[in-house]
Amino acid sequence: MKSALFLSFSLALMMPAATVAQDFASPRTVSIPAGEFLSGSDQAERKTAYALDEFAYGHAVTRDNKWYEDELPRTMRKTGAFEIMKYLVTNADFAVFVSETRHRAPQVDRETWDGYGLNHPFERTQKYQWHNGMPPDGRENHPVVLVSLSDAEAYADWLSGKSGKTWRLATQIEWEKAMRGTDGRIFPWGNDWDPEKLNSHDTGPFDTFPVGSFPAGASPYGVMDPAGQVFEWIAGSPAEGRHWVKGGSWDDKGCGVCRPASRHGRPDGLKHILIGFRLVREP
Repeated sequence: MKSALFLSFSLALMMPAATVAQDFASPRTVSIPAGEFLSGSDQAERKTAYALDEFAYGHAVTRDNKWYEDELPRTMRKTGAFEIMKYLVTNADFAVFVSETRHRAPQVDRETWDGYGLNHPFERTQKYQWHNGMPPDGRENHPVVLVSLSDAEAYADWLSGKSGKTWRLATQIEWEKAMRGTDGRIFPWGNDWDPEKLNSHDTGPFDTFPVGSFPAGASPYGVMDPAGQVFEWIAGSPAEGRHWVKGGSWDDKGCGVCRPASRHGRPDGLKHILIGFRLVREP
């Protein structure tokens, strides 16, 4: 599998630039119309989120630590029209970028990982680590992880150059609208929690899935994996050196953090097995 994939990337490098651009600068997108939508959360939604967490985990850590109290207040907000990637950026997508640009592959060493102070042991990163510039075998269609904010931004710059269109990370308002729709629903599919509609630790394998594996959990606009699977880097900063991530992950259950209104900050340089990204294309 790896040798075949490497050959396809090598051939891509030998193709005329216009052909490569056509192949890799036009990912499948979903159109999000301009207009208002009901954004953010109120105390009732946050209370629901805390209750889901407590039921799933058997403790009140998220409530005690007020995880959801810094969410945007519930109100009508407005976006312009934009296109957003239907699927998360995959290992195969990112591999073409790495092959063409010689950008660093998604990897992290033990010292760096241990320095993050995360709950996951370094050994758990092994199935996600790239080797010799190639993604893990059999995971080509899984979302790329172990990517920092700058890795995501570099990919956006590369894709913009290939396509002649501007690609970038979504703002938190754009991202929330794309995943939630206009009616203020708690989850992408509605107001009731359903662990069968996403890749979370409730029913999942404690691992990533190929993108788009949960079509019943798509957003009202048809965006795939809008909750669970992996968190996504967002163009918005809670503090210097940190950016928001949104969406929840395969590691979470409950799943208060999987709501489109939820957000939390992570260090810009973090390369986590729970964080990937998708991009917005400007008109």
